[in-house]
Amino acid sequence: MDMTGVIEVLGEDGTNLAIGLLVGLVFGAFAQQSRFCLRAAVLEFAHGSLGQKLSIWLLAFGAAVTGTQLLATSGMADLAEARQLASPQSLSGAAIGGLMFGAGMVLARGCASRLLVLSATGNLRALLSGLVFAVVAQASLRGFLQPVREWMASRLTTGQIGGNDLIAFTGVSQSIAIAFAAMWLLAGVAVAIRARAGTWRSAAAIGVGLSIPLAWWLTSSMSQQAFDPVQVESVTFTGPSADTLMLFLSQPGTLLDFDVGLVPGVFLGSFLAAFMSRELVLQGFHDGQSMRRYLAGAALMGFGGMLAGGCAVGAGVTGASVFAVTAWITLGAIWIAATLTDRVLDPVKTERLVPVMGE
Repeated sequence: MDMTGVIEVLGEDGTNLAIGLLVGLVFGAFAQQSRFCLRAAVLEFAHGSLGQKLSIWLLAFGAAVTGTQLLATSGMADLAEARQLASPQSLSGAAIGGLMFGAGMVLARGCASRLLVLSATGNLRALLSGLVFAVVAQASLRGFLQPVREWMASRLTTGQIGGNDLIAFTGVSQSIAIAFAAMWLLAGVAVAIRARAGTWRSAAAIGVGLSIPLAWWLTSSMSQQAFDPVQVESVTFTGPSADTLMLFLSQPGTLLDFDVGLVPGVFLGSFLAAFMSRELVLQGFHDGQSMRRYLAGAALMGFGGMLAGGCAVGAGVTGASVFAVTAWITLGAIWIAATLTDRVLDPVKTERLVPVMGE
């Protein structure tokens, strides 16, 4: 894709920001309309149901992985330059961080992306939890929690096993990888039909998934045309949430890039979708007990997501779409921890919490 004209008008930083904003708008609008939520999918599956929530996640996940692999096969994006594959990642961080994130996701009743989407619709619980998530993520990245995170992440890395590319490890062909990805998409279609998820909601879920290869394509194109180095990346929320927070706390002149455009884009996309569908409703905490639970969960996700190198979307979808070993470890750990945490919690108390709109 030729971005020369856009770069001349906006500059390289402005173009990166615009790409993040565009991808965020697409993700936010479709996530709000589809009710995309990994926590909801995990708990529905854990309770023995193949329902609409699981179908939405499978459709988004399948579309993301299939679209990304087709992109790589066509040569439209150089995914070898993606952070997940180009630099050493933490295996210990993926496992431990994934477990922490999964537990926190259940406590906060939503992952990082879900909190951001809900906050744009008027959910004050999600807004405050999202702020706690961003603060803890920033503290884990560059603050007082950084030494702890680095120590835990250094226990075992992909550098010690020869890389993070699952396709290279297994030696499978690109066509087999695409077929494997398509299986997830077809599973989502089958579950959606069985659960009667609805045409529009299912299509919106696929739209969520396609925002992942869209970001890979645009950032890869930008990296090939920009004078300064540009990171090839896609949707994630741990790092971008921390960067966006610092944008408002730092002096003018802070670097504007894809990450900083992504979070406001998701918020705006979700807000516009909720406004057009008349789903803007102010919601708050039910009581102090629920507030403590939500904020503890947000803190666990902030540290766990940064330790794992990605959140439920950043690792669980974006990282998995390029078949990063650590991403699949993180995704598995999130599923396990979320299931166990749900079983430990008192189900009576769980039902008394204020229901999240759209779940």
